[in-house]
Amino acid sequence: MQSITEILARELGQKLEYVQNVVSLMDEGNTIPFIARYRKEMHGAMDDTTLRALETRLNYLRNLESRREEVKKSIENQGKLTEDLSAAIDAAATMTEVEDLYRPYKQKRQTRGSMAREKGLAPLAEAIFAQDGRDPAALAADFVDEEKGICSVEEALQGASDIIAEDLSDDADLRKALRALVLRRGNLTCKAENPEEDSVYRLYFDFSQPIQRLLDHQILALNRGEKEGILKISVALPGNDGPALVCRHALKPTLNVSAFVRAAAEDAYDRLIFPAIQREVRNELSDRAYGGAIHNFALNLKPLLMQPPVKGFVTMGLDPGYRNGCKVAVIDPTGKVLDTAVVYPTFNERKKQEAISVLSGLMRRHGVRHIAIGNGTASRETEEMAVELLRSFPEASYMIVNEAGASVYSASPLAAEEFPEYDVNLRSAVSIARRLQDPLAELVKIDPKAIGVGQYQHDCPQKELDAALGAVVEDCVNAVGVDANTASRSLLQQVSGLTATTSKNIVAYREENGPFASRAQLKKVPKLGPKAFEQCAGFLRIPESRELLDNTGVHPESYAAARALLNLLGFQKGGDFSQLTARLEKYGPSRAAAELAVGEPTLRDIAKELSKPGRDPRDELPAPILRKDVLDMKDLKPGMELTGTVRNVIDFGVFVDIGVHQDGLVHISEVCSRRLRHPSEVVKVGDVVKVVVLAVDEKRKRISLSMKQAAK
Repeated sequence: MQSITEILARELGQKLEYVQNVVSLMDEGNTIPFIARYRKEMHGAMDDTTLRALETRLNYLRNLESRREEVKKSIENQGKLTEDLSAAIDAAATMTEVEDLYRPYKQKRQTRGSMAREKGLAPLAEAIFAQDGRDPAALAADFVDEEKGICSVEEALQGASDIIAEDLSDDADLRKALRALVLRRGNLTCKAENPEEDSVYRLYFDFSQPIQRLLDHQILALNRGEKEGILKISVALPGNDGPALVCRHALKPTLNVSAFVRAAAEDAYDRLIFPAIQREVRNELSDRAYGGAIHNFALNLKPLLMQPPVKGFVTMGLDPGYRNGCKVAVIDPTGKVLDTAVVYPTFNERKKQEAISVLSGLMRRHGVRHIAIGNGTASRETEEMAVELLRSFPEASYMIVNEAGASVYSASPLAAEEFPEYDVNLRSAVSIARRLQDPLAELVKIDPKAIGVGQYQHDCPQKELDAALGAVVEDCVNAVGVDANTASRSLLQQVSGLTATTSKNIVAYREENGPFASRAQLKKVPKLGPKAFEQCAGFLRIPESRELLDNTGVHPESYAAARALLNLLGFQKGGDFSQLTARLEKYGPSRAAAELAVGEPTLRDIAKELSKPGRDPRDELPAPILRKDVLDMKDLKPGMELTGTVRNVIDFGVFVDIGVHQDGLVHISEVCSRRLRHPSEVVKVGDVVKVVVLAVDEKRKRISLSMKQAAK
């Protein structure tokens, strides 16, 4: 039997040695970001996505191995474990296969079959199932026993039939074959509980689709409609294929096929096997759809978190509203609050002009260059006011910011601790402004599920969803790096090796002792031990340090190698290292690695970091679109070509912000000319794309767009 590492190597297409190294590193307590960034020589430069997949599969295989042993031990304790059964359990590749094999030996609640066994009818069932030509009724006559509650031949035969049906239901090979048949040839059908009642699920009121062709978003919609009591769903297998499969499995190929066994087999199918297979297939479809939804959410979350920051400018955040007005917060380039206000631009024209006057004063007083407007209630009216305001400030611009989760953050204990002097509404305005300045640093304060770049996320298994999204946040934070002297506790907590306690201690230490002067000083933080320092040091930046390397992604363990590389290539300490990468390529990375006894991937990373010390990888991505004018939905006409920002990527298309209050939808068929399995193959959240307007439905607030027509 293959070992777990051998299975992983085969499935992931990686060298066995690399997989074994990664498993060892994980078992030693190293984090994925640390392994991905600083142990490349040990795993052949696998990226964090591959390492996450390896970790997930490793956990599954280990749980599978543990369950195999539990099942074998349980069967052995019953004295029923044979060599063949043990080998079959060891060969089972999934939890479902293990449970199928364990099914006949599992403690069950009382059933018709178990009651018949208690009456001593198991030998009768075995004799009839032998199908050797003997008459079942004649065999049953010997089992009539009123003391045992078997008062007639008919009762004995019924008991035998129940035992045969239950044994067939517990047959692992039969269940596996039937499950495969249903997945291959079955249909999922759906009816409305109340066809006369209108609903968002009307599309599924009379729905039937081959299981093989079901799309994930259809499964998720059907599940939600069923949960809400609007839809009734069933799995169907056309024709007589299901009962025929069970009968073929049960009946012996003799001239006189046993009618009794056939009837028992059909009863097993109708009463026991197919209802169970329906549930299993529904669960398998749901697991697949939930897995796809979680993957899609994680796929969208990463580029959203990695949106380029708009750094170095005073920013004004506007949290729109009707009754409670528009909340205003002005923050400096570091995110510190300079001023706040509340204005009421939606009340009437006079109030609107008063709002413009107040905001103009704030812009002049603080030198505001950018305005971030939340995309929630009253966003449209607030945007129109901002455009009018900016006519007096030609150097300034605005951007509509997705405010999903801002209210969750502003009402949280974290926000109360950060801004005790401001009410909930003003905290939300601060959060909106900071989302423009540094999306990653602000969004890590919010539960990723509240950010809203997925579909049906609240229906997904929350444990799996939290794990997947938490991994994305962790990978993004560590890819960018964190300033140890300015980062919030929430941001520090996402750094490799740091916990809620050590993050809190870092903040407390710098507040008490002043900014960190070097990475080495982090070792003085309470409860930040050698292992935690090893994991986090490379991801924490100390811009104030005299040691240039402390403000790069070079790990302290590689400082000597970095200095040796500079010396080898003729660079002076404190000089300009911008040509380091080019000079290393000219010298020969493999030659330099051999001379310095350092891994080539590590050497390349050192050169890249020193070429641009303090670099932010997000700066290499397309900048967000900042606007000065506003479009209205009524301004849109079919054929217009516009530039927009991708807001969400889902199974059936892409939502694009084109500067009107309503995002437009690019259906998957309009994303590009080739056939796609999923839009994420060509586009991701945050991409700036050109689109052509196909249709505008003002009444239903729907905008249809095309990317492929814009590409012509």
